Amino acid sequence: MDSLPTPAPEAMLYEDEKLYVCLASFAITKGHTIVAWKEPVPDLNMLERKDYEYLMDTVDAVRGALLKALHIEKVYLLYMDEARHVHWHLVPRFNEEGFNVFSHEPVEISDFSLAKEIRRELKSRI
Repeated sequence: MDSLPTPAPEAMLYEDEKLYVCLASFAITKGHTIVAWKEPVPDLNMLERKDYEYLMDTVDAVRGALLKALHIEKVYLLYMDEARHVHWHLVPRFNEEGFNVFSHEPVEISDFSLAKEIRRELKSRI
């Protein structure tokens, strides 16, 4: 099973015994965030129901934090299993619609200043 990249410590937004939330190492938009399951599970359908619900509740909380911190109206949720490790991409939509947001080249993140605001918003949701 493939493993996910280790996020920079500054990129970490939340972590507990089951999952972690971080800014994407190679972001396609400002605030592109990852919610990753720690245990090596290759597909969502392999999670126990309670774990799936916990994961999705966390995804929803992160989405809410991104909406508030970035002052936007939409966050796209992407689940792609090419990495064979359960994780979600949350991609904020700014002034674009549809698939245009996915035409951006990923850029390695070096400015972590947004993390503080997202963490603050996330604390009230988790």
